[in-house]
Amino acid sequence: MGRTSTARERLLAAAGELIHNRGYNSLGVAEICERAEVRKGSFYHFFASKQALTVEVVDRHWEVQRARWAAILDGEGSPLRRLELLFLAQSAAQTAARRTGGVVNGCLLANLALELSGQDEVVRRRLDDVFGEQIAMVQAVLEQAVREGTLPAGKDSAVTARALLAQLEGMVLFAKLANDPALLDGLWDQAALLLHGAVPVSRTALSGC
Repeated sequence: MGRTSTARERLLAAAGELIHNRGYNSLGVAEICERAEVRKGSFYHFFASKQALTVEVVDRHWEVQRARWAAILDGEGSPLRRLELLFLAQSAAQTAARRTGGVVNGCLLANLALELSGQDEVVRRRLDDVFGEQIAMVQAVLEQAVREGTLPAGKDSAVTARALLAQLEGMVLFAKLANDPALLDGLWDQAALLLHGAVPVSRTALSGC
C-alpha cells in the first residue's frame, strides 16, 4: 500500500500560519508551497486558487475555534461567567502568541475581514457567515442570562451580542497594533460595562457633536 500524502494538510497549515502572521495579499502560492514543502505544481491538484485555499483555511480555523467556544459557552457556570471565560480565553491566546512568537497576531478572521472585505466577495461572504455564527452563540448565552434574571429584558440580544464581539475584536486590534497583550487585561470589565452600565444617549444630547 502506498504512503498517504500529507501535502494537502501541510498546505492548509502553512497557509493558516502565514496568513495569520503576515496577511493575505503579501503571500504568493510559491511561498506557501515552500513553507509546506510541497511542489508548486502540486498546489493546484488540491486547490483551484489561493482564494479557495483561504476559504478552507477560514473553515478549518473556525472549526477548531467553534469547538473551543462551544466548550466554554455550553459549560458550567452562570451565563455571564461563561461569557467572561470566553473573553479571558481570547485574551490568553494573544498573550501566548506574544510570548511564543514575539508578536500579538490578532484574530485571523478579523485580520482577513479588514484586509479583504472590499476586495474578495467570496472570502467576505464566508467570513460574514462565521461572524454570524459567533454572534448567534453569544446571543444564546445572553438570552439565558435574561431568563435567569441576571440581565434585564427588553434589549435586542442580537444587537448586544454583536456589540460584545465588536468590543472583543476592537481591543484585540489595538493589542495587535501596539504589540501589547496587556491592553486586553480589562477586556471583560469593559464588556460588563457594556452589558450593565451603558445608558443610551438621546439624539438631543448628540445634536451638538
